[in-house]
Amino acid sequence: MNRILCCLLLTSAVAVADDWPQWMGPNRDNVWNEDGIVETFSESGPKVLWRSEVAGGYSGPAVVDGRIFLTDYVTKDDVQIANFDRKESSGVERVLCIDEKTGKLIWKHEYAVKYSVSYPAGPRCTPTVKDGLVYTLGTEGHLFCFKVDSSEPVWAKQLRDDYNTKAALWGYTNHPLIDGDKLICIAGGENSHVVAFDKNTGKELWKNLTAREQGYVPPSIIEAGGTRQLIVMSPQFMASVDPETGKQFWQVPYNATNGSIIMTPIHFQNYLYVAGYSSKNLLVKLGADQPTAEVVWQDKPRHAISPVNVQPIRDEDVLYGVGQGGKMYAMKLPSGDRLWESNEPVSENGKRPLQTGTAFIVRNGKRYIFFNEHGELILGKLTPERFEETDRAKVIEPSGLAFGRKVVWSMPAFANKHAYIRNDKELICVDLAK
Repeated sequence: MNRILCCLLLTSAVAVADDWPQWMGPNRDNVWNEDGIVETFSESGPKVLWRSEVAGGYSGPAVVDGRIFLTDYVTKDDVQIANFDRKESSGVERVLCIDEKTGKLIWKHEYAVKYSVSYPAGPRCTPTVKDGLVYTLGTEGHLFCFKVDSSEPVWAKQLRDDYNTKAALWGYTNHPLIDGDKLICIAGGENSHVVAFDKNTGKELWKNLTAREQGYVPPSIIEAGGTRQLIVMSPQFMASVDPETGKQFWQVPYNATNGSIIMTPIHFQNYLYVAGYSSKNLLVKLGADQPTAEVVWQDKPRHAISPVNVQPIRDEDVLYGVGQGGKMYAMKLPSGDRLWESNEPVSENGKRPLQTGTAFIVRNGKRYIFFNEHGELILGKLTPERFEETDRAKVIEPSGLAFGRKVVWSMPAFANKHAYIRNDKELICVDLAK
């Protein structure tokens, strides 16, 4: 009886505690599994438990075992520049380890860097934490592996220099992926668009594919055609390779406008969907018994979602996401037909949509949590019929500049009944416990 009770207690503890060890959460699907989360906010909004000073960046926090890992960029140069202009700036990128309970700095690692990208506010990639190691990727391709309790690197690479390429217009944003003992990265260069390293030593294991630019899509792994497939995007193609060897299975063309392809392809049944700026979209059908793919439809401007800054989320056969015009859409898979559109939750109180408007979407149980570019947390529901807002509260001030307006374009982390949210000045811990 005592053994049964102990197991029940352990099961309960697992059910309500959930780290956020990488971009988009434990399974890279924007699902937060904790229970006991608020249904509505108090009149004064959710409580901010602490504030910690940080510098510029778009990277989100990772939260593991009582520690928060975050990257930022310290510079005296102007980082507010036009959307498609490269401009050099010099400063220091930092890797920060912060106490989750207090917001106090535990350790930091910093290194000098010269930027030559657009939107040079700071790093883009959320740290990835696994098996006592944390991996970070900077704007210009500085790749590091640290022990979680030490600021001294276990190993390091410089992807831009090592593979004789340059950072894409908006820098390295392709969050590295851990697969077994491998760390898989989008590097760029000749025959090295995608590279796998030994995650413990940094040794190169394999490399493959060539593209004119890296694009901004993280690698992902699916199971299709009876085969584990590593899905890789570039501004020119969608490709599948063997994650163990790098050997290509298939490749289909994609033609990204301005090199802008950002979303991770969505896998549904035997289909893969991807889309980006200027109504570029693609649906491929995957082979049932072998790793193959064929184009079903492409570039349907009046139907599909074309996300720019944020990842759509799938619930069964419906995809929900924010398009480049700032509206939220519901889209049926695999047809690509739109079910509805809404100015919320990106716009302020239902006003007109905003160009490249941004709202990050996370599912928690049967409802959704949104964090928009105005610094607002929004609680609501998404169904095939509508978006329904439950509550909203402003928790942080936008500090970046885009298209003539102030924005915060960094995805929060959700762990231990808290939201961890940053702008270019501070990291805050928001209490979301019921």
